[in-house]
Amino acid sequence: CLNGRVLVKNPHLDLMEEDVLYHLDLGTKTHNLPAMFGDIKFVCVGGSPNRMRAFAQFMQRELGLAGAGEDVADICAGSDRYAMYRAGPVLSISHGMGIPSISIMLHELIKLLHHAKCRDVTIIRIGTSGGLGIEAGSVVITDTAVDSSFQPRFEQVVLGDVVVRSTELDKDLAEELLACSRDIPDFPTLIGHTMCTYDFYEGQGRLDGALCSFSSEKKLEYLRRAYDAGVRNIEMESTAFAALCGLCGLKAAVVCVALLDRLEGDQIRASHEVLWEYQQRPQRLIAAFIRKRLGLCPTD
Repeated sequence: CLNGRVLVKNPHLDLMEEDVLYHLDLGTKTHNLPAMFGDIKFVCVGGSPNRMRAFAQFMQRELGLAGAGEDVADICAGSDRYAMYRAGPVLSISHGMGIPSISIMLHELIKLLHHAKCRDVTIIRIGTSGGLGIEAGSVVITDTAVDSSFQPRFEQVVLGDVVVRSTELDKDLAEELLACSRDIPDFPTLIGHTMCTYDFYEGQGRLDGALCSFSSEKKLEYLRRAYDAGVRNIEMESTAFAALCGLCGLKAAVVCVALLDRLEGDQIRASHEVLWEYQQRPQRLIAAFIRKRLGLCPTD
């Protein structure tokens, strides 16, 4: 990572007169990316546009920025694929659901950070997940993202060949986040493996989809094997996120709240109010981390 710069591993980009970041509705000729984004130090990504807007507003208040409490502008308003908001040195972006959606966003985001000449960027996925053997509302900081066979790898088909990439995340960053969690005692936080799947239903061993080709016994056997392999939660983006960020020199973390314990059931039955409070837990942890990094005193 050259002087903390964000790397792109693509020699073809240097030959392009213009780089259109199509799904973000941004580009190197249409926008002054260094002026817009050059001072960004933290990038937080999550599935839902509404959640990422709420996170940007939350960070405005947490950092004591002018205009706190007011609405924030969607920088990608010209695209309906992703939403992007800014709060001081923090960029908050939605990525949709699943590996294809987050992968497209990350390619363009990483190029954006590169074109903007950003340095020493920390990127964190904040999201929701299904827990494994942990209580609902627990927050899991991922040490390693694993696939459906519990292996630390991301498999991408490139020109018909399977390319295997590492899914290791920054261990020091995970420990720093865990240390920050000790100042937030009202919910449990732990470090564990996160299993990333290509599907919410059969791919995660659910019995309640439109299709199901296995018994409840087989489902529990699989989930217990996952638990024994160190998996503490299940979601749908972490392997791609870890692989792309790692290859491009970004210090990356995944912090997800568990909405339920999958060893107890499949359906998310908690009330809207409870789920909203659960979803704020990763946001509160990341806000404490960013404030600490910026040398700001804790808020009440």
